[in-house]
Amino acid sequence: MCNHVSFVDALVISAACRRPIRFVMESAIFRAPVINVLARGMKAVPIASAKEDPVVYEHAFATVRHELARGELVCIFPEGRLTTDGLVGPFRPGLMRILAETPVPVAPIALSGLWGSVFSRHSGRFWAPLLQSISARIGITVGPAVRPEAVTPEMLRARVLALGAQP
Repeated sequence: MCNHVSFVDALVISAACRRPIRFVMESAIFRAPVINVLARGMKAVPIASAKEDPVVYEHAFATVRHELARGELVCIFPEGRLTTDGLVGPFRPGLMRILAETPVPVAPIALSGLWGSVFSRHSGRFWAPLLQSISARIGITVGPAVRPEAVTPEMLRARVLALGAQP
């Protein structure tokens, strides 16, 4: 579980981990030609809301369940969307369904240093974020795994914040 700061979060996390990770990503991302190729190459799992597309929604949970049962790593961004203000938003309850179906330990991850880059939704002048992107230090902090029965969205959010998730 990780805060969602920029469009390159999955790439940054993948670069920091030796094992392959399946990322759950909004299905709309798969409609963009270049991103579609990248997401499919990473074997990302498309998800949509149950209201928007119940088939995609259920397929995402089935895929996550299958991957976790096989011992694979799955990363979700429980805020459900990219931050628009640099702050960590509330964690949505979908993670609780995942843990109910496949109880596995959960590692909280905090990303920092990406807010304000050209890869974030930071509003402002183009050159300032570009220059910040060139000189920014990106941080990834992984906390100790949490037993599935101890997880709540609020507790995981607090852990991610405590790990230093920041703009």
